[in-house]
Amino acid sequence: MPIATEQLLKQNINNGNILNSYLIFGNDSYLKHFYTDKIINKTTSKADDLNFNRFEGECNLQEVYNAKEQFPIMAEKKCVLLCDYDFEDADSKDFQKLLILLSEPNDTTVFVFLCDTLNFVEKKSDRFKKLIEATEKGGGMAVRIDHRTKTDLIHILTDAAKKRGSVLQSGSAAYLIENCSQDINILLCELEKLCAFAGKDPITNQIIDLVCIKSVEASVFNLTGQIFSCNTAAALTLLSELFDMRLEPMIILHTISANFVDAYRLVAGAQLGKPLTAVSADFAYGGKQFVLEKCQRYVKKLSTKKLQFCFEELLNCDKKLKTFAAQPQIVLEQLIVRLIYIISKGEKIDNA
Repeated sequence: MPIATEQLLKQNINNGNILNSYLIFGNDSYLKHFYTDKIINKTTSKADDLNFNRFEGECNLQEVYNAKEQFPIMAEKKCVLLCDYDFEDADSKDFQKLLILLSEPNDTTVFVFLCDTLNFVEKKSDRFKKLIEATEKGGGMAVRIDHRTKTDLIHILTDAAKKRGSVLQSGSAAYLIENCSQDINILLCELEKLCAFAGKDPITNQIIDLVCIKSVEASVFNLTGQIFSCNTAAALTLLSELFDMRLEPMIILHTISANFVDAYRLVAGAQLGKPLTAVSADFAYGGKQFVLEKCQRYVKKLSTKKLQFCFEELLNCDKKLKTFAAQPQIVLEQLIVRLIYIISKGEKIDNA
């Protein structure tokens, strides 16, 4: 069985056809825990100390294996949850034990390996590929649970606001997602604040700006948007605000650079006759396609030549910040002026 989707896992759980092992990973922490809890509750209960065992972090895998092999007490099945065991740093002997846990099912035990906060590169990790193979060998399910699409999140937020007696239109829900997060847990927490503040009044973009905490990416993209628009005064004001927020200069630079990479991909795609959706698919934006949508409004002013000059300035700025030879804010201010000059004039300041 290939890597399963959230929809397939949902069907599996709703049908009551709980498998003997699950490998759960992806970038949406809220949903990973949501479905893990559903699997547990379909098998036993977290409150049942006799038939539910949880292990996490640097635990002894032999103890995990012993718990998995024990028979349930006064129940048909038991559940063993292993959370965030660092398989990349484990020695070969322990890693083999983990493979056995996934590949050798026990008909009376449901084993769940939840990768929540682990840092690993899925495509480059040979060990992770072996974990997926072991799960499939044991008749289990390896499932990736990523952030919902923007459309899905909009429906969730508008429905959640309605249940709380508030009104959130689709446009404002999209604005909330773009400026705060794609993580459902964060969005629902922000929505609680918005509903309490607005009451029965409509939740507007202005209220979102007033109440919610913007993500770093959204805050810096507003700066990049002013650069793309060649609005020097607004861009410098936003930069000053980011420094007042004590945001690290390198984070500001790297996020601006990422926005220019997005723009380059759109420009290159347009030259090849590719629509935004195709560019998004080529570079696996997934649920973050709205990043390209926000960027697309500016790309008419850009060309590959202009972007080449911009990338040279971004690289020079990176070198200056890493030498600690100048004030970071001044270095970034100079970068902004240079980028805007390139976008408006089509040449570098040094060539003027």
